[in-house]
Amino acid sequence: MTWREDLAVLRHRDVRIFVSARFIAILGSSIAPIALAFAVLDVSDTASAVGLVLAARSIPNVVFLLVGGVIADRLPRHLVLVVANTVSALTQGLAGVLVLSGHAEIWQLVVIEAVNGAAAAFVMPAMMGILPALVDHAELPQANAISGFARSAALIGGGAVAGVIVGFTSPGIGLAVDAATFAVAAVLIGRLTLPPVERSTTSMLRDLRVGWTEFASRQWVWSVVAAFCVLNLVFTACYMTLGPVIADDTFGRAGWGLVSAAFGAGLVLGGVVMIRLKPRYPVRAGMFGMLAGLPVFFALALAPSTITVAAAAFVVGLGFEIFGIGWETALGQHIPLDKLSRVASYDMLGSFVAGPVGQLTVGYVAAMTSVKAVELYGAGIYLVVVILTLMVPAVWHLRRDVAAVDV
Repeated sequence: MTWREDLAVLRHRDVRIFVSARFIAILGSSIAPIALAFAVLDVSDTASAVGLVLAARSIPNVVFLLVGGVIADRLPRHLVLVVANTVSALTQGLAGVLVLSGHAEIWQLVVIEAVNGAAAAFVMPAMMGILPALVDHAELPQANAISGFARSAALIGGGAVAGVIVGFTSPGIGLAVDAATFAVAAVLIGRLTLPPVERSTTSMLRDLRVGWTEFASRQWVWSVVAAFCVLNLVFTACYMTLGPVIADDTFGRAGWGLVSAAFGAGLVLGGVVMIRLKPRYPVRAGMFGMLAGLPVFFALALAPSTITVAAAAFVVGLGFEIFGIGWETALGQHIPLDKLSRVASYDMLGSFVAGPVGQLTVGYVAAMTSVKAVELYGAGIYLVVVILTLMVPAVWHLRRDVAAVDV
């Protein structure tokens, strides 16, 4: 298959619009965590404060995920995305104004990010149902890979821009840029034309039960979600929360921006690999990709420099993208479209529910032990969970839909 054939899915107008909107939104969103972390450090120079603000976003995100899944299966998904992106633009814009004016306080950032996290809970389940509604099963692996490539390119650009903004200007500028990109994404998504899908007319509770049945009846789904409950706890604690703290004490904020850009570069390479590769066993390949998360823990613990951590982050991005595209393809091909957002919401709930625990506690645990110990123990837990997940037969043997298998 040639590159021209691999990219043929872009002939669809709505695929091009969706990919463009996702690129723009993620470009800003990749700046936001870096800007937010260092904005918090400017107000209160502690790891626990960073964890508190990050958790303030994560907790409402987890709480509203199931509601977001039901709403996305009941209403036109692109309209759900327009509203959620508009709310995200307003909240990040307010945070940017407070930081730039010098009046930001931790409690204000907590409240703002809580609203932003609630809005994001409606974005993620709705997003999962867009591409499967626009293309057939045979084109879905390519569509997911191209969408993932755009996301990765945005992360590279966002990480690089974040390094410049945070290192040389102000974290508030980064938050303002994020707000602007959400607004542009809302305009683009509003132009999508999705085919009609049969919508539920039953109660929300019944919709949740139906979604749970679809989720719980597939061992490969709940096994991977259970694994990610732990993997995301470790990663959010050791990389997303402690990472900026370690950088601030060692190789600097601009260096952390380069680390984020390297992570994005790894994602781009992973997207290129998945455009060409299209593995027959997407979840198995994805879990092997997750092993690439290990090097960054060792780099942060043993050799915290821009070069070593950026190199490790590049490898992490490569592996994470292989998993992400494989997982989205598996869900899109094996879950009925009218239930996909609800299953995705259970997936995200289980995967992210423990993240706030790591964000809130890692600063205290590191203070009682050491940053190095937290990173190394985290790496050990991470490795064991990935290996155990690969031993689940349903995870190991799940194939791509036969209509999409190369012959």
